[in-house]
Amino acid sequence: MRETAAQFLSHMPPLPDPATFEAVFFILYDQLDLTILPPPHPRLLLIVVESLAYATALPHHQKKLTLILSAQRHWAIAATKAGYAVLPLFTLGTHAQGIAEFLTPYPHLSLTYFTPSEWDVRQQMRSLLQTLPNSITECPNPLFIAEPKAFVDKISKGYRLETFYRDLRRSTGYLMDGAKPVGGQWNYDKDNRKSLPPRQPIPPLPSMDPDVITQEVMHLVATYLPHHFGSTDGFGYAVTRSQALELADYFFQERLPLFGAYEDAMKWGEPFLFHSVLSPYLNLGLLSPRELCQRAIAAYENGSAPLNSVEGFLRQILGWREFIRVYYEAQMPTVRTANHFGFSHPLPTAYWTAQSDLRCLQDALQNVLHYGYSHHIQRLMVLSNFSNLTFTNPLELNHWFWLAYIDAHEWVELPNVLGMATYADGGILASKPYVSGGNYIHKMGNYCQSCSYQIKEKTGDRACPFNYLYWNFVDRHRQAFDENGRVSLMTRKFDEKTPAEQQAIRNSAEKFITNLPRGLAK
Repeated sequence: MRETAAQFLSHMPPLPDPATFEAVFFILYDQLDLTILPPPHPRLLLIVVESLAYATALPHHQKKLTLILSAQRHWAIAATKAGYAVLPLFTLGTHAQGIAEFLTPYPHLSLTYFTPSEWDVRQQMRSLLQTLPNSITECPNPLFIAEPKAFVDKISKGYRLETFYRDLRRSTGYLMDGAKPVGGQWNYDKDNRKSLPPRQPIPPLPSMDPDVITQEVMHLVATYLPHHFGSTDGFGYAVTRSQALELADYFFQERLPLFGAYEDAMKWGEPFLFHSVLSPYLNLGLLSPRELCQRAIAAYENGSAPLNSVEGFLRQILGWREFIRVYYEAQMPTVRTANHFGFSHPLPTAYWTAQSDLRCLQDALQNVLHYGYSHHIQRLMVLSNFSNLTFTNPLELNHWFWLAYIDAHEWVELPNVLGMATYADGGILASKPYVSGGNYIHKMGNYCQSCSYQIKEKTGDRACPFNYLYWNFVDRHRQAFDENGRVSLMTRKFDEKTPAEQQAIRNSAEKFITNLPRGLAK
């Protein structure tokens, strides 16, 4: 891989001599924001690291690795143009090992870095304190809005997103009219659950043409990591802040107005609909949460977007994104092994191949395989729902989400999967298991009319598997429903079915789960 490093270095100014500097600032792959740095100084050296160990810890989607590496390389070039001295490092080990290898000959250099968002990288960096003589300083991560210390002790059963979200609305003043929310309501969920009209025009998501640097990264990933999930073919994501801002401009102008109404909608062959698809850039530091919240609010104030769309977008960032980050800080590392229901089945093979007779599952998985992306309802109510209903080990699903999505870093995907989507933490994050039958998917998508299964049939080989799998789940895990008044009705509904209907549900579910192909395709 030496030639790929040489290719990148050919785009950089001559490498600085570390011996001539006094201080080193290490910037991680998800902290690519020049505004959080101290001003350029003749004695300050910026370090970026490309870690093979990180890239191969999981078979991360080839587009995800392309995005991270290309964005990091473009950031390094931008930093040199901004007046910083920048030294790229390349290591077969972890980021921390790369830093240690570099610093060992230079004990006079002090090291500063921002707290890594991901647990393993954080612990690896903190281990340097015991192994290096250099002065090492860890600074708080400035790329979030909420201060975790103010909330981590509250994370337990009963402390929900809505309480946290309202606290942050009050503290930031976002969409507030004095002490009250703008419009008189804290959220507009009831206005954001419309199914998509068949002929509703959908603005296309712009694609960025890969430049020479991105093409070099695509070649690197495809050549040296060919067995990783997905491919680099068709890569068109933003890799610079200017490109990310261009996509943000497009979203606020063309997609935000209808985002709210169709936030939960699904449509075959439409992976993006009206979603922003800005999370990859937000999670790399190319965009900031504050600027996106402020731009959304400005769109409401100037009349270019309705309140339900703006509040829905704001809640995704100010509410959900910030909430799960606090949850991650409070629950790590023990939550990594959470498996409340004790599910042990391997991940279905379809998650690796995107081949399924279930039309909704096939579409969601094809989107992930091709783009490294699907929107949040496909993630929650199709992919995670199916995993839960087939008693799949949530830890396997968690690792799959981590490696398969371009916007997935552990701090953001783990709470979503083990907390929200699978109830693996036993109800600390979510108030109920997020499972449903086929009717929800039928209502919110257009899959059922062209599916191999029949949505109106409840049991048997022709019935939509989501129908009987849902009721089987309710029956098998009724305590999780009985404990929550919002969904306790479902166990009573199951008990009202005739013994023959109940047995047909159990038989259909057992047959489907038993025969479901599992693990990597052979």
